[in-house]
Amino acid sequence: MSYKWLQWAKRIQAISQSGVSFTQDKFDQERYQELIKLSAEIIADYSDYNMEAVEQLFLLEQGYQTPKVDVRGVVFNKDKILLVKEEIDNKWSLPGGFCDVGLSPSENVIKEIQEEAGLEVQKKKLMAVYDMEKHQHSPQPYHYYKFFIHCEVLGGALAEGIETIDVDFFDENSLPSLSEGRNTLSQLKQMFHYYRNPEEPTYFD
Repeated sequence: MSYKWLQWAKRIQAISQSGVSFTQDKFDQERYQELIKLSAEIIADYSDYNMEAVEQLFLLEQGYQTPKVDVRGVVFNKDKILLVKEEIDNKWSLPGGFCDVGLSPSENVIKEIQEEAGLEVQKKKLMAVYDMEKHQHSPQPYHYYKFFIHCEVLGGALAEGIETIDVDFFDENSLPSLSEGRNTLSQLKQMFHYYRNPEEPTYFD
């Protein structure tokens, strides 16, 4: 899905953020700040985000702008995939979230699966790295890379977390309504394919 307006707005914001961080000219500082505000207005007008929320997101940014990292845990049981129901939108996703500073991608995903689904797991393989803008995700104000990491269960029991209201395993042909900002149907289908064909190389882009 192509959201040209969103790509332009995020590119304006990223370039302007770098300008704010590195320019020594006070007049250029003002110009870059104005461009950041303009990009926030574009996103607010064409999405479900309000202007204040977008501006607050952008105010938190410092330094050179780079994509953010999201990790998703891929856990199978008898050819069924683990999904959690997100409280925020009442839809289902692979357990996961933004990477915390100080933790590796696999450490992050192990923590997220424990917190959101109650299972203790260990990493097996990096199955895919998705550029969010090249897949059928709902529009977001930031540019994300998504790491899908295959994990196997060591222990624990299925349990809801602070941000989840249900957790279960699903057959490929009986998937529930998905939280498409987090994972798309085609991505889950690809995870089933990789699970059944473990010799396949890691997908990227």
